[in-house]
Amino acid sequence: MTGPDGLIRPGTPAPDFTLPATPDGRRTGPGQFRGRPVVLAFYPADWSPVCGDQMALYQAAMPEFARYDAVVLGISVDSLWSHRAFAEARGVRFPLLADFEPKGEVTRGYGVYTPQGQAGRALVVVDPAGAVAWSYLSPAEVNPGADGILDALDQLGTGRQVTAR
Repeated sequence: MTGPDGLIRPGTPAPDFTLPATPDGRRTGPGQFRGRPVVLAFYPADWSPVCGDQMALYQAAMPEFARYDAVVLGISVDSLWSHRAFAEARGVRFPLLADFEPKGEVTRGYGVYTPQGQAGRALVVVDPAGAVAWSYLSPAEVNPGADGILDALDQLGTGRQVTAR
């Protein structure tokens, strides 16, 4: 189920997937973390200033995400090698997944693939049972921050579904 903007909506089963996470062939995806909340942070491009700030912010917020036992997965259509260099340059230690080939397949499944051939800047919180608990599509030029994610994770702790912002 998607909204008028195409973004997957709360209450929808989250499409499961595995994507390359490292150049040595390791793959990961939300299904590997059933029983824990998963934050999917879709972003347009590794080397753009807003994306760099956004991923660095999530790295800095990892202690807060850990309070909820949440896993963070960054996703863009960039290559693994770009992700690796970007993560090293920005100090990002959570997985950056390459939705590279077939390009944008997972991004399309979540309703955030753009006409420019990139992932939109979107956040999706998947609950421990594998359903979308919260989703938000941000303007490409705006860092959505972490407050919405933390609010969604907090709501999961109460057993209430979080509504989209």
